[in-house]
Amino acid sequence: MNTKKSILLIVIVLLIDQISKIYIKTNFQLGEEIYVFDWFRIHFIENNGAAWGTELGGRTGKLVLTLFRLCAIVGIGYWLRKSIKEKAHDLLIISVSLIFCGALGNIIDSVFYGVLFTDSYGQLATLDTANAYGDLFHGKVVDMLYFPIWQGNLPEWIPGVGGNYFTFFNAIFNVADSAITIGVMILLFFSKTVFPKK
Repeated sequence: MNTKKSILLIVIVLLIDQISKIYIKTNFQLGEEIYVFDWFRIHFIENNGAAWGTELGGRTGKLVLTLFRLCAIVGIGYWLRKSIKEKAHDLLIISVSLIFCGALGNIIDSVFYGVLFTDSYGQLATLDTANAYGDLFHGKVVDMLYFPIWQGNLPEWIPGVGGNYFTFFNAIFNVADSAITIGVMILLFFSKTVFPKK
């Protein structure tokens, strides 16, 4: 896979990610949900950028996380460039391209959304830099894809959690998260192919 194809993949996935996020942010109020199927919903939430919406020490933690991600994407970009230059297996280049554009998609939210959009609490957000909800590097990541495939009480015989209400799959994520996950899964499932022994 050459550089042009890698860039094309990155641009396409990044556009899908950002268009979907901007659409959701400007057409849904925070917490609003629509059913596509019983097992698939569009559910608008925002998080500070850590996995599963984890908070990391307020504004300072958020800034540290964003700066770490910026450094990480430089490293991923270097890995991608090196892989293309060394004519690595196409699956490796595809997976690293997906990880790169997924990380970049969430970085865009974290860095810029706070200074571009108004708040989404109880209202539709608008593109309004004069009344934006945050600061540069303190934006929130938009998530919307929700797949509660099964919900119900767990059987009583399961130790520790028996009888508790449980949802499988409870995470809410976005296209960028999906790209990262797919990229990592390719690396794991095809590790012998993408990392051949020399």
